Amino acid sequence: MNTPSLQDSELVLGNHRFKSRLIVGTGKYQTYDLMRDCLSISEAEVITVAIRRERLIDDQGRNILDFIDLDKYTILPNTAGCFTAEDAVRVARLGREILEGLENPGMDWVKLEVLGDTKTLLPDPISTLKATEQLVADGFQVLVYTTDDPMTARRLKEAGATSVMPAGSPIGSGQGILNPNNIRICLEYLKQDDPDYPVIVDAGVGTASDVCVAMELGVDGVLLNTGIAGATDPLRMANSMKKACQAGRDASLAGRIPKKMYATASSPEIGLPV
Repeated sequence: MNTPSLQDSELVLGNHRFKSRLIVGTGKYQTYDLMRDCLSISEAEVITVAIRRERLIDDQGRNILDFIDLDKYTILPNTAGCFTAEDAVRVARLGREILEGLENPGMDWVKLEVLGDTKTLLPDPISTLKATEQLVADGFQVLVYTTDDPMTARRLKEAGATSVMPAGSPIGSGQGILNPNNIRICLEYLKQDDPDYPVIVDAGVGTASDVCVAMELGVDGVLLNTGIAGATDPLRMANSMKKACQAGRDASLAGRIPKKMYATASSPEIGLPV
């Protein structure tokens, strides 16, 4: 009998290929040393960095990039903190310029965030679509943060987004996947003509089970930050997130049993004593 291979395919994002399906952020850590160690334990190959200058340089004049091994990680610059399409496009171009100077392979892409307000940190769908169109025309591979609305997700793909990244719940809320049905519909719409189109859950993850649930839904990866940085023990949580991402992916590929109303015996009934 042939044993099926357990070897998974790589995560393909535009021109980039990765073994890990966990993308980790670099914000909110108590120290840069802790951030560096958590990134290492997570075994993520892509890490996202907010490019606005006030986030790159701390109040002691230290540059966050000095604590990141640029030969080990592909940097995904993000436009966190932008509230207009124009501002997001400007910051994306700044990120490209910085990474070109550092000769990091992340120079050709961007994680696009165009937020609607400071209370919910949910994306502004109209400005997000506008910025996506502009950045695609400017040669960027755009990984775009959006709500879990399937119609918006479909519009962003049509605009040329390399990956659509619906939120599981609001940024930093730790609420996990609030609407799994919407994620399923996003997956259906985004993959119906292209099964390999990458869909990544971005935001709201609070613990390892949230990552596992997201991956079991069939998404291609999870992007998170606060779930690790804000944990009581960030190092242990980084390890947990890594394992949960792999477990959820394996379960999705394995195929769960259907849910039933009543019990089904797990032991054979043939040969039972009369």
